[in-house]
Amino acid sequence: MIIHKVLNNNVVIVLDEKNEEQVVTGRGLAFKKRPGDVLAEKNITQVFNLAKNQPSNKVQELLKEVPVDIIEVVDDIVKYARTKLNKEISDSVYLFLMDHINGAIEREKEGIALKNILIWDIKRFFPEEYLVGKDALKMVNEKMNTTLSKEEAGFITLHLVNSEMSDKFGNAYELTELMSQVTNIVKYHFKVEINEQSVYFDRFSTHLKYFCYRILNKRTFKSKGDDELFEMVKVKYKNEYECVLKINEYVKQRYMYQMPKEEQLYLMIHIAKLVSTEQ
Repeated sequence: MIIHKVLNNNVVIVLDEKNEEQVVTGRGLAFKKRPGDVLAEKNITQVFNLAKNQPSNKVQELLKEVPVDIIEVVDDIVKYARTKLNKEISDSVYLFLMDHINGAIEREKEGIALKNILIWDIKRFFPEEYLVGKDALKMVNEKMNTTLSKEEAGFITLHLVNSEMSDKFGNAYELTELMSQVTNIVKYHFKVEINEQSVYFDRFSTHLKYFCYRILNKRTFKSKGDDELFEMVKVKYKNEYECVLKINEYVKQRYMYQMPKEEQLYLMIHIAKLVSTEQ
C-alpha cells in the first residue's frame, strides 16, 4: 500500500487499486512516514473503505481524535462479537463503537453518566448480544483503565444489534422501544408477568422483531390471506384478538400502520402460546 495522506502516527489514507480512498489504522504505522512511502501491512489493524461507510472528512476527523488504544480495543470487540455471535456484523460498527466509546470515556472524565432507559428491554430482547456487550465493556475498562458503568454494555449492545441488522432492520433503539411497547400492551391486557426465560417468549420475541420491522418500514405481511382461518382463530382466541386490536390501535395512532389480517392472525397465535403458560 502507498500512503496518500498521513493523519497522525496511527492513521493514514491510502488509495486502492480503483483509486478510491481507504483509511488504514495501526499502532505507529505512520511513524516517520510521508505521502508516497510504502506501508508495511504487518502494522495494519483495520482498513476502512470510505465509499462504503461515511463521508471521507467525517471519518478522518473521527480517527484523528480517537486514541489508538480505542481503535485496538474496538477491533478486539468486533472480532470477539463475530466469533461469539456467529452473525453477519457490518464493518460500520467499528466507527460507531470508536465514536461511542471515545465519547463515553470523555464523559466519565467530566463526571457525566448517561442513563440507558432501554437497558432491561435490551437484555430481554437481545440476550446473546447483551452478554457480548458486557464482555466488551470489561475489555474497554481493562484496556483503557476506566470504570464505565454497566449502562454502557447496553449502548454497546445496541451498536452490535444495529450492525447485525444493517439495512434489514434499521435503528435498533427505535426497534427495541417498539418491541417493549407491544410487549407491555400484552402484559397489561392479560395482567400477567411474562416469563422471559421461556421458549415461548423467545418465539414471541423473534416474531415481534420482524413484526416491528414491518411497522417501522411500512411494509405489509407477504402472504395470501385466509379469511376462514382468521375468523376461526379470532373466535377461539377471543381475548387474544382483543389484545391484538389494542396493539393495532397503538401502531395505527403512533406509526400510521394498519395491521392486515395475516399480521393479526400470527400475532394472535404467538400471544396465545405466550400467555397460556402464564395464566
